[in-house]
Amino acid sequence: MTTVSTAEPTTGPATEPVTAPAAERPAGPGPGTIWGIARRHRLLLGSGVLLGVVGVASTLAQPVIVSDLIEAAGAGEAVAFLIVLLGALLLADAALSATQGYLIGRAGENIVRDSRTFLTGRVLRADLAAYQARRQGDVHTRLVSDTSLVKIALSQSLAQIIVNGLVVIGCVVMMAWIDIWLLLIALGCIGVASAVSLWLARRLRVAAVRNREDTGDFGADLHRVLGALTTVKAARAEDREQHRIGLLTERARDSGIRVTAYASVLTPTMNVGLQASLAAVVGAGMARAATGSLGLADFTAFVMYLFYLVSPLVLVFMSIGAYQQGRAAMARVDELVHLPQEEGPATAPEPAAVPGPLTGTAPPAVEFRAVRFGYGEDGRDVLDGVSFAVPPRGLTALVGPSGAGKTTAFQLIERFYRPRGGAVLVDGRDIATLPLSAVRGRVGYVQQDSAAMRGTLRENITYAAPDATEAELWDAVEMAGLGQVVADLPEGLDTVLGDGGTGLSGGQRQRVCIARALLQRPAVMLLDEATSHLDSDTEAALREVLARVAERCAVIAIAHRISTVVDAGHIVVLEGGRVRDRGTHPELMARDALYRRLATTQLVADTAPAAGRQDPAGRVQ
Repeated sequence: MTTVSTAEPTTGPATEPVTAPAAERPAGPGPGTIWGIARRHRLLLGSGVLLGVVGVASTLAQPVIVSDLIEAAGAGEAVAFLIVLLGALLLADAALSATQGYLIGRAGENIVRDSRTFLTGRVLRADLAAYQARRQGDVHTRLVSDTSLVKIALSQSLAQIIVNGLVVIGCVVMMAWIDIWLLLIALGCIGVASAVSLWLARRLRVAAVRNREDTGDFGADLHRVLGALTTVKAARAEDREQHRIGLLTERARDSGIRVTAYASVLTPTMNVGLQASLAAVVGAGMARAATGSLGLADFTAFVMYLFYLVSPLVLVFMSIGAYQQGRAAMARVDELVHLPQEEGPATAPEPAAVPGPLTGTAPPAVEFRAVRFGYGEDGRDVLDGVSFAVPPRGLTALVGPSGAGKTTAFQLIERFYRPRGGAVLVDGRDIATLPLSAVRGRVGYVQQDSAAMRGTLRENITYAAPDATEAELWDAVEMAGLGQVVADLPEGLDTVLGDGGTGLSGGQRQRVCIARALLQRPAVMLLDEATSHLDSDTEAALREVLARVAERCAVIAIAHRISTVVDAGHIVVLEGGRVRDRGTHPELMARDALYRRLATTQLVADTAPAAGRQDPAGRVQ
């Protein structure tokens, strides 16, 4: 019984692996690896293989029945039973083949589903630094394309190798039982072809790995360009990018041709060996049949077994080639399994509070204690011994020139990264010892780039609080100054936004992110240049909102507008990754030259009428 798969192997991007530390890698093919996932479906896979084995027995019995039929017909005996038995075996062979194909295919789809679900979870919970070291286009391809190749390798190819391998072994055994000398003639021709085919299969795997790497370079670069398409157009770089990507497609084409060359030679090599074997067997067998040393019935059965051997043997080598390509995909997919994760199980017990510096009082909402941090293992320190405390209520502003470490401080509070030294505390607790969900549940983050996603406006606002009531939702909408925006949209809160929030202006997207954070009702609210895209009227409304929010929680804002600085009850001045000074606006204006220069520049820009000096975004320079 033979089963031919119609699934076409697909190719996808590859890239150099970013290997996790040994301590963070799952040991062996456990439940967290692709092999472990495949073992969960061993019942379906085993049932399919078992049916294949039964089908092998049915297949191997057919030439024996034909031989008996010839002998019975020659002797003038009744042949009706043998004909019915042969027909039953043929029908059983077809039914077993169809059922086996269904079970193996179902198991393969289950493996793909579980692999994609599990890997998606690993990527979503991956350590941010480890994830960002990879190319996003390549990660996408591993999740989509490579998992499909894994299905072919672990279900279809392995099943083909096992079942058709048994057919080959069974045919060889039966041929040896009929006539060992004819078998040796057949194996002599087939053996040479098999040795060449195995060499071609190994070369095919090497070429396939190279092709996946080349295709990965193309996919990652295409993702880079499409992700910045407006920038490409504005820079008139279409021709340059087309040429660059064209070179990558040419390289992928060349390695793909090598794969095609090896694959195209593999099957004909086996066919030549099988045809030579058939010709030699027919010639020698007919000669022996003519002399009477080999019966016609036995010769017919031997030739039938040789014919039955042809297709399974070709399929075995084709499956070996497909499995060799699938192994490369399995290795790439398993690299995602080994992505370092942000934390362990979310059920970790909440530790006791760490005593703060203000004995007998409520601990600061956020506190940095001698924090050091740099990007990458060998990167310079972006923050170098930073210490400051944020009170549980009120607005705190972080001020400083570009590169001072303001956004980095926010990312440490959200625990996107871990400090090299020191500690970051929220409500008096070291966030390194808290469950990650507890940290981010108490911290609302409004990013600088106003992240919005495809979906309805309602889905975007309720993203961090999907169980919020309609009243809570509208309260956040009004507080963020989105009431009129929602009223002007054709479907209101149910208006569908495009990728990146297309359909809203930059300022409107920023207000959506503010509403999302407000709906979360955080204990600490981080605003990373949250007013940078707002006009003066909207900003004034938002300042009132922040004043109300600051009465019930801590608000920390990266300040680039003097209005934010003036409203702040506490200001931290950062320079070169260190705390330069802290205090109120009047205090810092009186004693800190850097702060005075930043604030004075902004004040001049705000008061300049039409001299062309006003920054449209109203930023502190």
